[in-house]
Amino acid sequence: MELKYLQTFAAVVEEGSFTKAARKLGYTQSTITFQMDQLEEELSARLFEKIGRNMMLTKAGESLIPYVRQVLDAVEQLSCFENDLAGCRGDLRVGVGETLLCYKTAPAVREFCRRAPETRLFLRSMNCYDIRDALLNGSLDLGVFYEDIGTGTAGLTTVPIGTFPLVLAASPQVKERFPDFITPGQDLPVPFVINETACVFRQIFERYLQERSITLGYTVELWSIPTIKNLVKSGMGITCLPRFAVQEELDSGELAEIPTEMSHSSITAVCAWHKNKWVSPAMELFAGLMSGK
Repeated sequence: MELKYLQTFAAVVEEGSFTKAARKLGYTQSTITFQMDQLEEELSARLFEKIGRNMMLTKAGESLIPYVRQVLDAVEQLSCFENDLAGCRGDLRVGVGETLLCYKTAPAVREFCRRAPETRLFLRSMNCYDIRDALLNGSLDLGVFYEDIGTGTAGLTTVPIGTFPLVLAASPQVKERFPDFITPGQDLPVPFVINETACVFRQIFERYLQERSITLGYTVELWSIPTIKNLVKSGMGITCLPRFAVQEELDSGELAEIPTEMSHSSITAVCAWHKNKWVSPAMELFAGLMSGK
């Protein structure tokens, strides 16, 4: 069995299609198809099936994933057996929550690139649940995210990065109009400007609103934290974010904090990896830089 077939299989799983895997690997799509046909023949198992216009993993294909990950991890370990960061020429795939990517990772990334120049670092902005799932299925090496997603981190090794307070923020003008988010039973005609529904701090604040029976006008859902802040600074509505993401605007007076009585008023960030994954020197370095060790 050729190693490149397993590498191609992993690329198809990670990218979600033959076409995207071909683009990533620099192959033609026919080459991807040929290699997967050969792998299926050698394993005597159907790994993919066509549903509509998409190629989907079969049960056998899903069962193969952890075995392929083990093989590719072993190959990576062999390539780094000297424990020499300068000689580690593999890839490091890291998923990061957007607020953490925007405001907390830059120093670690700069130092990592300085100390491991031959490692190819791939950073992806992702929500916490997708990072967790990608770590568990092996499509990410490391994840930097908020662990406040219940028991979903079982199966992962986590290293704490820090615990950060949340803040309800608005422009000073909006705060003057809507200063009370504590009194229960209010109907406040102000927009909530926030990230997608899987955003951890959005979920925390929405639970708080439900507990207080406070209703808002409507929700403006955006994917960009800087865009969210710009809209809120312009008087568009309110937002709930980690304090570090809005500290500069709070200090300058562009934003103002609105008091709440949220019992869950802080979130904990971690750097994590699959508990069964071999920790390469590059992974160890990046996790250490993120956790300050």
